[in-house]
Amino acid sequence: MNFFRGVMGGQAVGPQPSGAETIQKLCDRVASSTLLEDRRDAVRALKSLSKKYRMEVGTQAMDHLINILQTDRSDSEILGYALDTLYNLICNDEEEEQDESEDENAQKQADDLGAQFTDTFIQDPEHVTLLLTLLEEFDFHVRWPAVKLLTALLKNQCVQVQGIILVSPMGVSRLMDLLADSREVIRNDGLLLLQQLTKSNAAIQKIVAFENAFERLLDIITEEGSSDGGIVVEDCLLLLLNLLKNNSSNQNFFKEGSYIQRMKPWFEVGDDNSGWSAQKVTNLHLMLQLVRVMVSPVNSPGATASCQKSMYQCGLLQQLCTILMATGVPADILTETINTVSEVIRGSQVNQDYFASVNAPSNPPRPAIVVLLMSMVNERQPFVLRCAVLYCFQCFLYKNQKGQGEIVATLLPSTIDANSISAGQLLCGGLFSADSLSNWCAAVALAHSLQDNLTQKEQLLRVQLATSLGKPPVSLLQQCTNILSQGDKIIRRGSKVQTRVGLLMLLCTWISNCPIAVTHFLHNQENVPFLTAQISENLGEDERLVQGLCALLLGICIYYNDNSLENYTKEKLKQLIEKRIGKENFVEKLGFITKHELYSRAAQKPQPVFPSPEQMLFDHEFTKLVKELEGMITKAVHKSSEEEKKEEEVKKTLEQHDNIVTQYKELIREQDAQIQELKEQVASMSSQNEQMQTTVTQQLSQIQQHKDQYNILKLKLGKENQSQSNSQGDGSQMNGLQTEEITQLREELEELRRQHALLQTQLGDKDALINTLRSEASQTAEVSTGGTDNTELHKELEALRSQVQSQSAEINQMKTERQELLRRAEAGSSAAVPGSDGSLDAAKMAELESRLAAQTTETERLKEEGKSSSQSRAELEQQLASATSTVAILQTEKAKLQTEVQESKKEQDDLLMLLADQDQKIHSLKLRLKDLGETVDDEDDLDARDQTDDDEDEEDED
Repeated sequence: MNFFRGVMGGQAVGPQPSGAETIQKLCDRVASSTLLEDRRDAVRALKSLSKKYRMEVGTQAMDHLINILQTDRSDSEILGYALDTLYNLICNDEEEEQDESEDENAQKQADDLGAQFTDTFIQDPEHVTLLLTLLEEFDFHVRWPAVKLLTALLKNQCVQVQGIILVSPMGVSRLMDLLADSREVIRNDGLLLLQQLTKSNAAIQKIVAFENAFERLLDIITEEGSSDGGIVVEDCLLLLLNLLKNNSSNQNFFKEGSYIQRMKPWFEVGDDNSGWSAQKVTNLHLMLQLVRVMVSPVNSPGATASCQKSMYQCGLLQQLCTILMATGVPADILTETINTVSEVIRGSQVNQDYFASVNAPSNPPRPAIVVLLMSMVNERQPFVLRCAVLYCFQCFLYKNQKGQGEIVATLLPSTIDANSISAGQLLCGGLFSADSLSNWCAAVALAHSLQDNLTQKEQLLRVQLATSLGKPPVSLLQQCTNILSQGDKIIRRGSKVQTRVGLLMLLCTWISNCPIAVTHFLHNQENVPFLTAQISENLGEDERLVQGLCALLLGICIYYNDNSLENYTKEKLKQLIEKRIGKENFVEKLGFITKHELYSRAAQKPQPVFPSPEQMLFDHEFTKLVKELEGMITKAVHKSSEEEKKEEEVKKTLEQHDNIVTQYKELIREQDAQIQELKEQVASMSSQNEQMQTTVTQQLSQIQQHKDQYNILKLKLGKENQSQSNSQGDGSQMNGLQTEEITQLREELEELRRQHALLQTQLGDKDALINTLRSEASQTAEVSTGGTDNTELHKELEALRSQVQSQSAEINQMKTERQELLRRAEAGSSAAVPGSDGSLDAAKMAELESRLAAQTTETERLKEEGKSSSQSRAELEQQLASATSTVAILQTEKAKLQTEVQESKKEQDDLLMLLADQDQKIHSLKLRLKDLGETVDDEDDLDARDQTDDDEDEEDED
């Protein structure tokens, strides 16, 4: 123990050993000691020396420390010392603090030392897996150092350690469990570990997200106070950014999990926004970045549109606009909020319309767009804020033709309101102000008002500007060209490179794909000579970009020229280029645009981000236009007049062909519409034809009936005429006629009686069948498995019974009417006398005939119903047969089950008898043992002892 006293600072006797010798002895003690206390003291000594003698401890003791982690798992104290020692060797934080006053070489050496020890540690992937296993230990002195050591390994060799953790079983899940630790120190360091783990690794990001990371992180943010929280909220937000940035799968999971809605409370600010802490500013800045990640222009359009819709529906956009118009918000938060609102509304018509309706809380209220533009053209505002406002205006007009029309309309003479400031007035004021940055921003904003919108390009040609008193107004196009070409002091003040670049971008965007604007531009006789002079001059590096833009503008005048001006046709402009500039020189100057370094930077993303105002030269949308037009203009300049003519002929031919194709398409559409209409007419006429056929059939039957009635009446009338000439003969003939008709009626009545008897027989059969079915149905209803089918069969039988009863009632009614008819007929036969009134007899006969016809019709109907009843009876018999077979099967199965139940009961009875005999024997044996003086435990004592043993086993497991 004297040795350890010397190491730990006690009084030493004799010469002091060097640091390397001490470390060597400690390593030997760790490797050879059999007592756990000796090894623990040695590891603790190595920990105390690991910072001062980092190289020596790392090279000599690392293997022994790893061996301690593998073998001494039962002692948490020695594990904690070993993990702390490894952390001191691998981590560079302490070295960085000590090297602050030293040179960079010493700091680099320290960093290299940490990377070297990290490589040594992760050479065997099992070492990292061992650390993941140690994370399952709940002891604070083991779990916390293990978290810190893993974090240090990830900082030094992130990719290699990520690969090991990714293939380790349950590796990521063990790390996610750190977020649920009740000890805040471990939870917070777990957040730092997950930040390092999820850097630039999409696979791990997905696993962490599907381990319910979003839910846990949002809960922590809420518990810590959201934007008012501390550094823990910042760590959670940084981890969320790692999980969501450039990861479409996690973004979709975040949106589908309705986590966007949980972000809205973060941005609730009060009326008094003064005195924000630095931590709150940082938290809110990260929260805004998180919103931007979900709607970034680099995401897929579908995913971005879906997130924009969700943000509007949950009120997040409205909350951001509230911050935008609030007072007292810090400048950097306001700038980031403007950028966030910009991307939330970019390309979304609903969100853009809402943003257009937002008003600033001023008196009188002004649109938010106007207030923002006032900041953009104000040179006293911060540069980043002005860039953010420009980006917001660009996003508001992106794919928004309605918004473009509203902005241009504020410049037109018919809509200008002298009592209020409009967006158009602010843009014009910025375009012609003395501040070159305002010139550039206003020019780019106006160019976005015209982007891909031919109508607004033509409308903007109507804008007139009053330059000074006593002078006629000039068009906006003319004024822009005047600024470029004239040379007085006012113009020179605005003729800086930035101003001229902005105006040239505006003019190129304005006249591209708009022949009318090209004609207006060429109508000014000074424009073309100015452009050719600018292109042909040999100017410095700063002016080359202006020369390239002038070449682009002149090329657009050639490509979109409709040859309406005789002096500036396509051919004459190309000849002018060839004489004054030279085609090769023109193309070379045109290529200056894309070769400029700022062009490539602006083409990368839509947001205008520049380190300084002087580098603000190109707009993102304009770079797309240049890329589209450069090749076309080069080809147009090199084409000869013959090629132009051929191309014009080809264009005309293609236009004619397109017109013909369009005409044929329209004709085909019309014919399709006509065919569809004709099909509908044919269908309606077919249905009408079927209805008419049915009507004709009915009318033919009615006509036939009328013919028969007419023949009978004709015969009667002939008889009556004969009776008028010879009354006696008439009387005898009338009696004979009535006798024959009565005989016929009696025969028909006998036939009806036979039919009635037949129907009565059928009715009896049906009653018997119904009673049989009822009895069988009641038997089958007792079987549980066939309950549903029998119930339906019972319902059908009841319906049939009711139908038969109704038929029976109808038959009884017919029987009564038939008897009444027979009685009347017999009474009419006996009461007939010669010389009775002919008209009275005819009326009686007509009544009898009508009753007979009705009776015949009713009889036919009853026959049909009898047939249908027979069919129904057959179907019911089939259903009854199937139900009977089902019942038989079920009864068989029931009998089997009952047999098995009886057998089981018998076996249980036998077992009970055996158990009873066994209990009796055991009891008798216990009595004999007690008689012999032996101690016997009762059953209650044994149960209590078993319960005690179980409780002790559970405590050992815990």
